[in-house]
Amino acid sequence: MTASGDARKVHPGSVIQDRELTPVIGSPFRLLTPGRLVHLQFRRFAGCPVCNLHLRSIIRRHAEIEAAGVREVVLFHSPAEELREYVTDLPFPVVADPGKRMYVEFGVESAKRALLHPRAWGPITRAVLRSAWAVARRRERPPAAIPHGGRFGLPADLLIAEDGTVIACKYGEHAYDQWSVDELLTLASRAPTLREQCR
Repeated sequence: MTASGDARKVHPGSVIQDRELTPVIGSPFRLLTPGRLVHLQFRRFAGCPVCNLHLRSIIRRHAEIEAAGVREVVLFHSPAEELREYVTDLPFPVVADPGKRMYVEFGVESAKRALLHPRAWGPITRAVLRSAWAVARRRERPPAAIPHGGRFGLPADLLIAEDGTVIACKYGEHAYDQWSVDELLTLASRAPTLREQCR
């Protein structure tokens, strides 16, 4: 995506229309959740070692995230049939968007800096080593040699109030540039203040 992606990026105060999403596993659901915040994550491709490293941190602390009133929803730009075998143990819905429809709608970009940014090298090395070990022990399948949608996707995080107002967002500068769980929980704790600032 080019500069037009920047023009589509949402900002605090932007309003997201509710929609029905169909997860890879489970029943269709509405994006907006009464009484809860939604943490909408845009990830990369099925089996992406860097995405898996991050999602493991979300899984470990999922109970804390839920207790903070946040519902996780994760998108990947891979087909559902490719994603299915990677997401069976995830405690939150994962949505396939192989046509990158929502990625385009929200201005989530792809760029070579996803892998070439120096700050990505450490996490990429850790992620690849962890993934190689898991694959060698037959606990995971390796990702496709040529991932659907490419391997240069950048992550994005949106924190959305129940009425669709975006109260915080982050567009990653490299493949491992997203909110940590601590950052997410801090934003959730400040949600009433952030929501008031968006008015």
